[in-house]
Amino acid sequence: MAALREPLPATLRITGYRSHAREVLHCLKEKYFGELRGLEVDGQKVEMPQPLSWYPEELAWHTNLSRKILRKSPQLEKFHQFLVSETECGNISRQEAVSMIPPLLLNVDPHHKILDMCAAPGSKTAQLIEMLHADMNVPFPKGFVIANDVDNKRCYLLVHQAKRLNSPCIMVVNHDASSIPNLQIDVDGRKEVLFYDRILCDVPCSGDGTMRKNIDVWKKWTTQNSLQLHGLQLRIATRGVEQLAEGGRMVYSTCSLNPIENEAVIASLLEKSQGALELADVSSELPGLKRMPGITKWKVMLKDGQWFEEWKDVPSNRQTQIRPTMFPVKDEEKLKAMNLERCLRILPHHQNTGGFFVAVLIKKSPMPWNKRQPKVHQKLPQRTGDTEVTAANSDNGSECITEEPTLAENEESKKMQELQNSDTEQSKKEGVCGPPPSKKMKLFGFKEDPFVFLPEDDPLFLPIQKFYALDPSFPKMNLLTRTQEGKKRQLYMVSKELRNVLLNNSEKMKVINTGIKVWSRNSDGEQFGCAFRLAQEGIYTLYPFIHARIINVCIEDVKILLTQENPFLSKFSSETQKKVKDMAMGSIVLKYDPDPEKPDDLQCPIVLCGWQGKTSLRAFVPKNERLHYLRMMGVEVFKAKRKEEESESKMEEEVQHRLAQTEEGMDVEDKEHDLVTKMEAEIGEESTHSPVESSAMEVENKIEDLDQSSKNANSHVSQESKDTDTSNVKD
Repeated sequence: MAALREPLPATLRITGYRSHAREVLHCLKEKYFGELRGLEVDGQKVEMPQPLSWYPEELAWHTNLSRKILRKSPQLEKFHQFLVSETECGNISRQEAVSMIPPLLLNVDPHHKILDMCAAPGSKTAQLIEMLHADMNVPFPKGFVIANDVDNKRCYLLVHQAKRLNSPCIMVVNHDASSIPNLQIDVDGRKEVLFYDRILCDVPCSGDGTMRKNIDVWKKWTTQNSLQLHGLQLRIATRGVEQLAEGGRMVYSTCSLNPIENEAVIASLLEKSQGALELADVSSELPGLKRMPGITKWKVMLKDGQWFEEWKDVPSNRQTQIRPTMFPVKDEEKLKAMNLERCLRILPHHQNTGGFFVAVLIKKSPMPWNKRQPKVHQKLPQRTGDTEVTAANSDNGSECITEEPTLAENEESKKMQELQNSDTEQSKKEGVCGPPPSKKMKLFGFKEDPFVFLPEDDPLFLPIQKFYALDPSFPKMNLLTRTQEGKKRQLYMVSKELRNVLLNNSEKMKVINTGIKVWSRNSDGEQFGCAFRLAQEGIYTLYPFIHARIINVCIEDVKILLTQENPFLSKFSSETQKKVKDMAMGSIVLKYDPDPEKPDDLQCPIVLCGWQGKTSLRAFVPKNERLHYLRMMGVEVFKAKRKEEESESKMEEEVQHRLAQTEEGMDVEDKEHDLVTKMEAEIGEESTHSPVESSAMEVENKIEDLDQSSKNANSHVSQESKDTDTSNVKD
């Protein structure tokens, strides 16, 4: 209780897969943490930040600085700006310590197919994406993350978080996790059910473990909260294990300490699995993490203070509120076989964190009610059998008796399937993944545009291929747009595996977002040999395939590109000038390779998108990313807030002036976006907008379309997500 009454320490995590993670860590330790030494704020001594002992490679840190102190203290202004800017770039996540645990216990490899069932606002999803991209030299890992959330508006917050990592292997979908549909994929011409190697099941909970972060919980918490959520939690967990591949791993977690939401759900799941599931022993994983074992005995309490030890004691008028699955298993042998002590309970005083519960489940065989469901890599029967719905909708988790479908049902099912197939087969041939038909699913929230894959013979691609001398191995089939008619303004890219998922399931999934932007149309582009310029978000994915229009630049050139708006060629090194001289105007790649003989210089490679004009060379890089690279090179980029306020008015004047001068071949829309982006970034973190251009759809426009009240709510949630992880209390 004493620990719960203390404010929660601020924690941050460095994005581990980036080649410059070490540079960010070095910058933090040497520069910013050094400035905190001996500092006092409001009479309180600032403790030096410490790495979380159990998080690998010193990539997660905690400090006693609260969000309030960080924001208000003039001495910490530089540090705060650094955190905000690096968070927007995706290099740092301000995430609660305990929330980092579930992804680590999933043991993700780059080839794993992962489902994040209740993903918003996305801090854990970001961790999963990082793990897929453990090797930066592989632009398209074989694995992917499908991140789901039931709340349409929070899906856009999830997109905002995930797209900072610029991955072609993430798809955001909008479904009720307890009835998320079975997906199919094409394997050598056969349709097969998609089973996931890893599932993160971070369910909605009462949030009593978050009292240090969410003060309201002290006033609002009652035992009723847990009783109401237990059934939903069990349904979501049940749906998760149904979709898990044999040998796969699912992590169930809550930010609650109430056994009704934790051990009761796990025990019920284990009981009805009849040996198909087992709790993994993770006592040797995450050494340094203090934890308590799961409990095996508990009682159930009503809001009015009545306690019950067994289901038979519950009066009939209370049996709708209290279910049999909420009670501990009485049979000692059964209880022992469950190994509930293998669950993890993290209490606030163990290591100065929030409260948290984690259980790691391994699937050994199909669930008993899914026996007819094929294993992975087996040919599908005519009817895939949605018999698991009975189990998913069963609140009490008792034995699920599934009736075999009658002959009539089978016939009807076949007819329905044939009708659907005839409708969707044509669109698949054309590479169009439209939104699901309204008859099958009640659409709510924003109407999404279809995903249209570029046909193999699309005339759009040939000039792009020639202009950038793309490698023959470039997977052009993975290029998509979000429009069927009119000019294609943006080209996005997904991995081969996600393309497979999209093409085979567009009629049963509500996809909010997928892919990263790789090319943007220029209004005058054709006169420069190519109508599309490179987009910075996708450059690290595209770069391995590009063999032309690459200019290697030295560190001094990079500094000029990132600090000056449109520098003349004469300002660059003579080598760069020579290379540019023989190159046609248009979009280019600017590559910096570190020199091992100059250890004081930046020691990680940088790839930037640029534009070569008649007399100038410029970089197309969003503001926060510019600041990030400059920081890594030791350039002072801090501006006092008052200067920023003065510059805001100048910026607005510049907008009109710059839009009037269409730069050589540069799209007006790009200029406008560039300037608006700068203003948003100058205004600071309160904006819910991303400072980076949207990936596969304009999230900003969607957020603006919300009514004012939901805007305010989103603003609050967005801000919370930047400072800490609010993904756990999903009310």
